[in-house]
Amino acid sequence: MPVLPGAEPYRHEGGEVGVLLCHGFTGSPQSLRPWAQFLAERGLTVSLPLLPGHGTRWEDLRITGWQDWYAEVDRELRGLLERCERVFVFGLSMGGTLSLRLAAKHGDAVAGLVLVNPANKLHGLAPYALPVVRHLVRTTKGIASDIAKEGSVEIGYDRVPLHAAHSLRAFFRLVDGELPQVTQPLLLLHSPRDHVVPAADSARVLGRVSSTDVTEILLEQSYHVATLDHDADRIFEASHAFVSRLAPSVGKEGTATGG
Repeated sequence: MPVLPGAEPYRHEGGEVGVLLCHGFTGSPQSLRPWAQFLAERGLTVSLPLLPGHGTRWEDLRITGWQDWYAEVDRELRGLLERCERVFVFGLSMGGTLSLRLAAKHGDAVAGLVLVNPANKLHGLAPYALPVVRHLVRTTKGIASDIAKEGSVEIGYDRVPLHAAHSLRAFFRLVDGELPQVTQPLLLLHSPRDHVVPAADSARVLGRVSSTDVTEILLEQSYHVATLDHDADRIFEASHAFVSRLAPSVGKEGTATGG
């Protein structure tokens, strides 16, 4: 199945400091591409993979699970660690959850985390019915494009396959238990007016990680996909300052690949 135009992965070979960016559930690299390009222009080595089942059609997502999504970002991280002296992991929404698990599992190999509206659980009563309902109903309405900025659109599915949502719920519960293993410096940015992931998720993450170098920033002008919203430049600048503080040398320019 061909990848949707704009949803292609993005990579840039820069200097000795690398960044892995993880996109969200039902989304694609398009939601993080401007962020990735901003970092690439400043000499960092950047990897923004397309998660399995994403960026094509929702039917492809239906036959994947969290193990597939995590395996992809784990592979990309290992590749960056072979090429770079220091590697940071950034994530949006479920991409933030993936980032947290990478930090918990890889320890000091991950130099720091930047999370934007990280997801921690599926809220409400509906998730408890998923084990049964997913066999009766294939999909529910999509969650893409929760953006305040007029004219800004996220490339994502208009339906959420319930099999994949069931796997996502299990993944959230797994990672919640691993949060105390996260010790890396952390920059967490979240939107008070997020219609997909409530502020309680960011509070839960901040309350359970063991990191001591922690910065929290509120994104007052943006909804969930803040990386394509009014606060995008603020996210980009703050994340670059975070990396520059922890790894002052960003190396030399490289070459970009990807659509």
